[in-house]
Amino acid sequence: MVYDDKPASTFKYAEQPVYTTSNGCPVENPEEFQRIGSNGPLLLQDFHLIDLLAHFDRERIPERVVHAKGAGAYGEFEVTHDITDICSVDMLKEVGKKTPAVVRFSTVGGEKGSPDTARDPRGFSVKFYTDEGNWDWVYNNTPVFFLRDPTKFPLFIHTQKRNPQTNLKDATMFWDYLSTHQEAIHQVMHLFSDRGTPYSYRHMNGYSGHTHKFVKPDGTFNYVQIHLKTDQGSKTFTNEEAGKLAGENPDWNTQDLFEAIQNGDYPSWTVYVQVLSPEQAEKFRWNIFDLTKVWPQKEVPLRPFGKLTLNKNVENYFAEIEQVAFSPSHLVPGVEPSADPVLQSRLFSYPDTHRHRLGVNYQQIPVNAPLRAFNPFHRDGLMAVNGNYGANPNYPSSYRKLTYKPAKATNQHEKWAGAAVSYLSEVTDEDFVQANGLWEVLGKQPGQQDNYVNNVAGHLSAAKEDTRRRTYDMFKRVNKTLGTRIEEETEKLAPAPKSTAAGSATSRL
Repeated sequence: MVYDDKPASTFKYAEQPVYTTSNGCPVENPEEFQRIGSNGPLLLQDFHLIDLLAHFDRERIPERVVHAKGAGAYGEFEVTHDITDICSVDMLKEVGKKTPAVVRFSTVGGEKGSPDTARDPRGFSVKFYTDEGNWDWVYNNTPVFFLRDPTKFPLFIHTQKRNPQTNLKDATMFWDYLSTHQEAIHQVMHLFSDRGTPYSYRHMNGYSGHTHKFVKPDGTFNYVQIHLKTDQGSKTFTNEEAGKLAGENPDWNTQDLFEAIQNGDYPSWTVYVQVLSPEQAEKFRWNIFDLTKVWPQKEVPLRPFGKLTLNKNVENYFAEIEQVAFSPSHLVPGVEPSADPVLQSRLFSYPDTHRHRLGVNYQQIPVNAPLRAFNPFHRDGLMAVNGNYGANPNYPSSYRKLTYKPAKATNQHEKWAGAAVSYLSEVTDEDFVQANGLWEVLGKQPGQQDNYVNNVAGHLSAAKEDTRRRTYDMFKRVNKTLGTRIEEETEKLAPAPKSTAAGSATSRL
């Protein structure tokens, strides 16, 4: 028999490789098994059967706690405008320069099998394979989020998932949290507008949300936020359309993205940056480290600098999308995190979850591997598949000199000094100003305010009465008309109060 000596990943569909066990032993018939006689017990020596079953039992890895359901593709980023006056990132130094990338879109709160069209924020993550390492943009399709205190993130996410007793989605949990943590209102305004149900991944924007820093070689820096604006035009579903598709085709957005690229209809986004100097940031009305606030574009205009295009589907979803691992801590020279506390917490949390899901060597997985990396002090552990750095010393050895790239910047970054404090932000009237601004924007688009009221009422009506009342007060702080309309519409839909007579059933949550 002739054996093929090529790696399994290099075979094409038209070829006929020899089927083997995992250790390469050819198998005559993959559906046969060994037993005693024609009707006796199995033999433990049947390595093919044991190998097959043991691997099958381990096919699933833990799904992401958030962003479990998603789809993605490969593409490239092209620099279209010169921004070297504010930026020294190598990938962005030259107009026309192209950088390969992989992108993953996702819903946030649902499980891996949840519908694509659920009312939910969407993840918009990009991994750029640059000459100086992988640079990840771990963004969302909304410019703000529900919180600005990092300790609240796991607590908030719990309320958006399942009740620990009933194992059901729970409107009271959902609105109880939001109505008692009202800094979330700006994101709630986005979520329950039709923007909360995008038509497709191709028809939505992406936003950094967090503030980052573009740093120059002399140590000077600017604060920046990045926007990706869809070139296909923003397009959304109504609540009814999204709900209908959730039943008819829960993988709508996944299918739409794959088929568009397969048909040569490559989606693209124009990429912009907002820029504030440290001096401007100090005088700015809004705290630039507050994830619940935007930088109004009238005050901080968008500056174009690139285009992202998706032009290639993956060959294997699990290997290239389920295993792709993004983190805001995957940075390159010239860009740094800001002091945004939620961003700071994500710098730890994302690599930590990848080590849990994929193993400590997750960056050796091909889709995550940088173009070039040499770190022989990282050794051993599960899935050390890149040769484990061979005989290279695993310490700074005088017998194997390494080259270290000198830091160019002088230390002119922020300087922080003060006592360590336990901090929790407070909700003030300022937290409702931008939310009201969005309500007014919806009023300029026919039917959007009506849709918003109906979307909230349909969901909120399933919550307990005291939670509903608290939520009406929250919306009235945004705009009295909005709060009153939501109250009137919700109470029409809310179930009648249960009898309080002796012996009646009581709700247990």
